[in-house]
Amino acid sequence: MKYLVGISRIFVGILFIISGFIKLNDPVGFSFKLEEYFSYGVLNLPLFEPHALKIAIVVVIFEVLLGVLLILGFKVRFTVWSLLLMIIGFTFLTFYSAYFNKVTDCGCFGDALKLTPWQSFYKDIFLLFLIVFLFVGIKYIKPLFGSGFNRIITGLSIFGCIAFVYYVLNHLPAIDFRPYKIGANIEEGMSVPDDAPKAIFDYAWKFKVNGEEKVIVTRGDYPTVDGDFIDVETTEVQAGYEPPIHDFTIEKDGDDYTSQFLQEPKLVMVIAYDLGKSNYEAFNEVKTVTDDAIKKGYKVIGMSASGEDFTLKLIKEYKLNFDFYFTDQTTLKTIVRSNPGVLVLEKGTIIQKVHYNDLDEIQLQ
Repeated sequence: MKYLVGISRIFVGILFIISGFIKLNDPVGFSFKLEEYFSYGVLNLPLFEPHALKIAIVVVIFEVLLGVLLILGFKVRFTVWSLLLMIIGFTFLTFYSAYFNKVTDCGCFGDALKLTPWQSFYKDIFLLFLIVFLFVGIKYIKPLFGSGFNRIITGLSIFGCIAFVYYVLNHLPAIDFRPYKIGANIEEGMSVPDDAPKAIFDYAWKFKVNGEEKVIVTRGDYPTVDGDFIDVETTEVQAGYEPPIHDFTIEKDGDDYTSQFLQEPKLVMVIAYDLGKSNYEAFNEVKTVTDDAIKKGYKVIGMSASGEDFTLKLIKEYKLNFDFYFTDQTTLKTIVRSNPGVLVLEKGTIIQKVHYNDLDEIQLQ
C-alpha cells in the first residue's frame, strides 16, 4: 500500500504540474475554452464570461501548486481534498462535453495534446480513481523535506507561476503548440495527403416494403429496393483525416483572397479577432510599422471578424494605409494570442509573429 500510494502520488503530481504548465504557457487560450463552457447553450453562465481570463489564471496556478504540494507531501490533507474536488469538477465538465457534445476539446493539455471529449472523460475517471486511492492511503503520504524547506519551494513555485503567466500575457506563449507557429507554412498545413484516411459513413436507408418499414445499411450506395423511400440516417463510422489548418480563409465582399495572399513574397498581417476588444493604443505603433512595411514593398492586410463599420472607423481614426479582410474569429484567436497581433509571412510561411507589446522587434527586409 505504501509503495502504491507513493507511485500514485508521483504520477498524479507530475501530471497536474505538466497539465497546469501547458495551460499556464497559454492562459489566453484556456480562457477561450472557459468562455465556451460559460456560454449559452453549454453551462449558461454568461456572468462569468468577462472574467474567464482571471479564472483561467487562478485555476492553472492552483493546478500546478497542487501537483507541487502533492510531490512534496506538504499540507497533505488540504492538497488531497483540493485534488479530489478539482478532479470531480473536471470529470463533470468532460462528461457533460462528451455526452451532450457541447465542447469538442476540453483544453486539458492546451494545444499540446488534443483529446476527444470521451478520451478526456476517461482520463479524468482514471485520475479520480488514483486521487481516491491517495485519499484512502493519505497516512502514507509523508513530507519529502522539512517544513521550512517545503514552504520555500511552495513560495518559489507560486512566484514562478505568477512571473511566467505575466510574461506570456504581455508577450506570446513561450512554446507555441499551434499549427500557426513560426516556421509553419499555412498552405502546407491546409493540404491533405493523397494517402490520408477517408471518412467512412454508414447510411441507414428506410423504405416501406409491402406495408412494412425496412432498413438497409450501405456505405453510400443507394440500395435497389422494390418499395417507397422514407428517410436516410447517416452515421460516421471512421473519422477522416483533418489537416492541422482547416478553417483558414481571407475574404472580402464575398471573394476569397486566401491563395492570392499566401503567394505574396512579402506579406504583413495585422490580426485583431474582435476590434471591440482590441487594445486601441497599440494601433498607433501598428500604423508606424505598417507604413514602414509598405515603403519596403510589403503587402499589408488587416484580418478581423468584426464588421465593416468597425474596420472603416479604425482605418479612418488611425489613418491606416491598408484594408481589413474577414476571417473566422476562432481562427484568428488561434493564430496569435494578441489583439492586435502582427505576422510577417513569405509565400505563406510565418517568419515572425509578435504581440502588440513587441512591435518594435519586427524586422523588415
